[in-house]
Amino acid sequence: MSNVFTRAAIGALFAVVAFTAPAYAGDVTVGSLTLSNLWARATPPKAPAGGGFLTVTNNGGTADTLTAVSTPAAEMSQLHKMEVKDGIMKMREVEGGIQIPAGGTVTLKPGGYHLMFIGLKHDLKQGAELPVTLTFEKAGTVEAMLPIWPVGSMGPGGAGGSMQMNGGAMKMGTGK
Repeated sequence: MSNVFTRAAIGALFAVVAFTAPAYAGDVTVGSLTLSNLWARATPPKAPAGGGFLTVTNNGGTADTLTAVSTPAAEMSQLHKMEVKDGIMKMREVEGGIQIPAGGTVTLKPGGYHLMFIGLKHDLKQGAELPVTLTFEKAGTVEAMLPIWPVGSMGPGGAGGSMQMNGGAMKMGTGK
């Protein structure tokens, strides 16, 4: 009888993991760029904004720049940078885009550069995928899917910085 119970428990555990863990997106290539570890963070109900993250590796001999992002799931999408300055966390739109150096890698992650989706048309739900269009100055435009990880997740491998608020102070700006 315990053998039947063990098999049932293992089967149930497998089903829970298989249906609740976000899918890993495969790498996406555009020009000499490879996009990997693409993901977005789930949002609480009725959240006005959400974030997306990825790693961009430039396999070419010339720098490129991520100039724009868009998604049908938000009224507006921007390239953002979060940083702590004078003890206050500031999040601002990046003017001029995010440069990807020749032969280099840039990781958009929590606490640093990231994709910002403003005016969400629906909640970003764990386990779903978020379609995005990324535009690079030289490599052009590419469409990709961002698997949605849990609220507060640090994404694939748990890499990245953290969103810490200093005494509850958070300042969002336009970068201007």
